[in-house]
Amino acid sequence: MCETSFSLGLQERMQRLQELTDFTESCQAELKGLFEGLGWSQESDLHAVQMEVCPYDPNHTVPRDKMEKHKASCELSKLGYSKEEQAEMYDPSVYYEKANIPSITMDKDTFHQVILQTRENAPHMRSTGLHTHSDTSTDLPDIPQNHKRALCELTVADRLAIYDHVIQEASQQSAKKESNNEDLYVDLVAKLKKEEQSGPKSHLEVLAEMRDYRRRRQSYRAKNVHITKKSYTEVCELWASEKGRSASVESRESRVSSRDEHGHKRHRKHSRSRSRARKNKCKR
Repeated sequence: MCETSFSLGLQERMQRLQELTDFTESCQAELKGLFEGLGWSQESDLHAVQMEVCPYDPNHTVPRDKMEKHKASCELSKLGYSKEEQAEMYDPSVYYEKANIPSITMDKDTFHQVILQTRENAPHMRSTGLHTHSDTSTDLPDIPQNHKRALCELTVADRLAIYDHVIQEASQQSAKKESNNEDLYVDLVAKLKKEEQSGPKSHLEVLAEMRDYRRRRQSYRAKNVHITKKSYTEVCELWASEKGRSASVESRESRVSSRDEHGHKRHRKHSRSRSRARKNKCKR
């Protein structure tokens, strides 16, 4: 009796095991067909892409490697920028990578701080050339991402304050670069010579200066040997003869010019007399 009940229980368990095995195989077959239809692989779960939830919209689940790009686009969409406006936007930092131009990046806190400081410093009464307290924004706007938003959301006083802040930051960056590059334009040789000259000269330096002085003196004598070999009287005679030669040349040129002028006058006088004679003949 006991053996019969044991055999019946064993058969029932074997039947249940077979049913579970058949069900598992059928599920595996269905999953395999589904993966093949979608073009997926059953082993892809081992190398599954890690997904993250977008901080601006919890309904967005994006792969981790594409999260930064999605956050930038999703943030602009939340701020009200259309797809067309986002397509026209670009990152200008590419143009400043190799250019010697200071670039200023302003975050939201700095942007609001500049506007608040402008509002505090603005006078309540209108005066010439100054913006009043009412000319600034009443609410703190977000950083505009294009020119259209900047004109619509920022007042003239706000835009002027942002412009002054950018100019000030750029000038500070340029001053820092110039101070860092001062050593590149320093004449180190002249600087070392100046430092050496500030101290007392050694015996070797004195001898070197005397040697250079003698060399310069000899070279000067060699260059002016045609003068140094002559006496003072001979030099004066040469000077007098040169002056006399130049004076004779000038007098000769003046005589030639006066002769030409006299001949020109005679020619004009002769031509006038001939013209008068012709007129008298015509009258007769």
